[in-house]
Amino acid sequence: MQMGFSSPAESGILDELGLSLTEYSLFGSISTVGSLLGAVLCGKITDVIGRRGGLWVSDAFCIVGWLAIAFSKGVWSLDVGRLSVGIGTGILSYVTPTYIAEITPQNLRGACAALSMLMTGFGISLVFIIGSICHWRILALLGVIPCLLQLLGIFLIPESPRWLANAGQEKELEFALQLLRGKNVDISYEVAEITDYMQSLQYQKAEAGIMELFQRKYSYAILVGVGLVALQQFGGLSAYTSYMSFILESAGFSSAIGSAITSIAQLVMNISSIFLIDRYGRRPLLLVSSSGMCLGSLTTGVSFLLKSSHMGKETSPVLALIGVVVCVSSISIGLGGIPWIIIAEVIPVNVKGSAGSILNLLNSSSNWIVVYTFNFLFVWSSAGVFFIYSAICGLGIIFVAKLVPETKGRKLEEIQASIIID
Repeated sequence: MQMGFSSPAESGILDELGLSLTEYSLFGSISTVGSLLGAVLCGKITDVIGRRGGLWVSDAFCIVGWLAIAFSKGVWSLDVGRLSVGIGTGILSYVTPTYIAEITPQNLRGACAALSMLMTGFGISLVFIIGSICHWRILALLGVIPCLLQLLGIFLIPESPRWLANAGQEKELEFALQLLRGKNVDISYEVAEITDYMQSLQYQKAEAGIMELFQRKYSYAILVGVGLVALQQFGGLSAYTSYMSFILESAGFSSAIGSAITSIAQLVMNISSIFLIDRYGRRPLLLVSSSGMCLGSLTTGVSFLLKSSHMGKETSPVLALIGVVVCVSSISIGLGGIPWIIIAEVIPVNVKGSAGSILNLLNSSSNWIVVYTFNFLFVWSSAGVFFIYSAICGLGIIFVAKLVPETKGRKLEEIQASIIID
């Protein structure tokens, strides 16, 4: 929700609290700083107190943040609240895909993760709709509701069996797995498989010593994670999600109509990904997504090139819309969520905390860089910025095709064992 709050709340906050545009820009961007802090904390938190504990901490930060915003009397409490929500979101963005990957059966893992991404997109769209008809303080208070519901719901869900195995809690592991799979399901084979794999990791860890994450045997898994995060962010994801209305208006197309068309396309592709990800696999959808982003950014760049050359005055706005719709649709079917699904699948449990912190930190930093530099790049060359995104996505196609492993229908232990370099 925090991603969609600042846009509909802008005019209300500026008028009521008398903030300058500079102060409001700080309020809008400080959530990224919070996400950076959350990225640093998330690995240690989830390793020490578990995945459920990470969700609890995330909810606590978000609840405090939304309440601070809702009852804010000035810029200081407004920024503190936004920072707190950013920290909670930074933790949540890592814990959620990790928890889903570790509790779901291999044949449903992709669909469950894709459903989580769909709900995220739906929540952002809902904030835009509600924010247009209600006061910004009420909108902030509404942000507390899903946090409270999740906080209460955590009492009804088990801890990740793989985290329990890594913590040496074998009885709790069996109880959690039985609860997840059903009371009449034989879990003995899965318990033995998880336990054996964790014991082998503990043995390797005892031999390896300190700086576990930076050993050569984990280099492939880390390379895949870093490459996917870089492709997701520097391919233009944050630019399109943050500046879509600005891009359309600059191209001469109505942002209201364009946003409606784009939202419909986004929803359709998000729903489609739920049914496609476990049928066709992660790599094919990533290849389609990267290719779509490459083509979409190229089309958007051409539209601005025509506009700056005073050619195709009637066609350039339509080309821009087509480019934006293709990019946002491509993000929804692949690059928006699949990178984090794969990261949760390929990173071994014993280094998942430290790896998650680094990759989440890289993601938040890259997000900030792309959002911060977009306006400068757009002023430098309105077409050039999209050609840069297109070129990065072109390189991303090669990266996915050559280096990203397919994880569909494979157990986590099998995936992780296959990419550890001996």
